[in-house]
Amino acid sequence: MNELVEASEEQRPPSLVTRVNSGFRSLFRFALDAALPQLCPSCREPLGDGAGLCAQCWSKLSPIEKPYCARLGIPFVYDPGPGLLSMEAMANPPAYDRARAAVRYDEIARSLVLAFKFGDRMDLAPMMGRWMARAGHELLPGADALIPVPLHWRRLWSRRFNQAAALSKAISATSGVPVLFDTLRRVRATPQQIGLSKTDRASNVQGAFRVPNDRKAMIQGRRVILIDDVLTSGATVDTCARALLKAGARQVDVLVFARVVAPARSPI
Repeated sequence: MNELVEASEEQRPPSLVTRVNSGFRSLFRFALDAALPQLCPSCREPLGDGAGLCAQCWSKLSPIEKPYCARLGIPFVYDPGPGLLSMEAMANPPAYDRARAAVRYDEIARSLVLAFKFGDRMDLAPMMGRWMARAGHELLPGADALIPVPLHWRRLWSRRFNQAAALSKAISATSGVPVLFDTLRRVRATPQQIGLSKTDRASNVQGAFRVPNDRKAMIQGRRVILIDDVLTSGATVDTCARALLKAGARQVDVLVFARVVAPARSPI
């Protein structure tokens, strides 16, 4: 574990103009936060002294609890017994070992993710990270490192931060598992996955990730956990897992905040 050290989160240093603009935006957001009450990211109601979600939206959130598929973490409508796999896991097993998610990707979860990802609500990261750490209680003990799913440098530049990296930091603060930044890199810019079929999503990210040669020793023979905000088809994390396994990782698990789940799913 001593050789696991944090590397730079960004692949390319931001320019002076970018740093100045980011500073002004941060100062402006700080002034707004000081002048205005924090709002619930879902219903936009004032939270008062609270943080995260209001009580009404909190009650509508759909956490993923057991029973679920031991491999994919897809919730079942009844408990079929320990260790049972879903039809999806048996028919098309992923490269990663296990996947877990904190909540279903419903309207409340979607509003949280969008506020965090595009609405400068960085204050949501600690809360979302704690939920993810709870959902990953089977994965985190004994894990050697957390690895955020990377953004291409052009998208990182436009968005100013990687949401997966922010969530990784929050999970690390709760679990004590270190984060390895810049170990997995997105070497090819890809179009947004929104609106693509499952097959097209897989083709879209094929070959988009790799572990640089000078970083392979960091994961050699180790058990790592991929971190992302949302799991839809699983194409992105599966491609990332293949790149990590090819580079020498012993095992790759996946931990996300929310995942898309079909309703009323039976084990078989």
